[in-house]
Amino acid sequence: MKRPLLALGALLALGACSGDSEYAPPPSGEVVDAGTLADAGVSDAGTDFDAGTDAGADAGSRPVDPFADRVTAYTLGDSAGFGQDRLPDVVLGPPVGAGQYTGSLDVLSLGRGGSITLEFTDLFAVDGPGVDLLVFENAFQKVGGDIFAEPAQVSVSDDGVTWFDFPCAATDKDGGFPGCAGTHPVHSAPDNGVSATDPAVAGGDGFDLADVGLHRARFVRITDTGLNSYGGTSGGFDLDALAVVNGQLPDGGVP
Repeated sequence: MKRPLLALGALLALGACSGDSEYAPPPSGEVVDAGTLADAGVSDAGTDFDAGTDAGADAGSRPVDPFADRVTAYTLGDSAGFGQDRLPDVVLGPPVGAGQYTGSLDVLSLGRGGSITLEFTDLFAVDGPGVDLLVFENAFQKVGGDIFAEPAQVSVSDDGVTWFDFPCAATDKDGGFPGCAGTHPVHSAPDNGVSATDPAVAGGDGFDLADVGLHRARFVRITDTGLNSYGGTSGGFDLDALAVVNGQLPDGGVP
């Protein structure tokens, strides 16, 4: 968990902070840029989820949007727990970015080696031009310095059974942890007008399904590398949100 530039009261409320140290045939049809959905201001709000179990209930009916719709499983590692009392909502809906120099608190800390699996139910990520999926953590740039990052590996699946892992260079700090999530600050937030589905401005980390040879992704699993900062209840990768950039409806059509 990264918490720079916070008021003392917020720091006290959060407790200890870690230091510097997760087949159905593909539909035919047209690929749609989900940016128009995010820009319309539609958000996700999960319901009926027991944060004490490993499986999330259906997050409820909601309009088509580009964000994750439900949590299907999670396992938290040592030094995790921050945000768990706000599951599933804390990881559904749009990112709540805090900008280049501050990490968001609208996150779930996975802890050492923890993982979480989320599902898109109304708009699936599909292979289109460039980045197809954005993963938002709460990395931030140290003033006058480098990025404080806590990377995780991203895996994708169309059926929830067969998984495809994006290569994640979890030990290559000098190279910026290529292929991992959790390496770029998040600029998009619901109230700042920055599109959550435009990789050029949203921040976060982009993933191209072509890199793993998958046409469509309904499920995304984020797994902490086990090589991050751990301490208190806010250790490791901190998930904010997921967003579809190139998407299709379940029937292969467009919204």
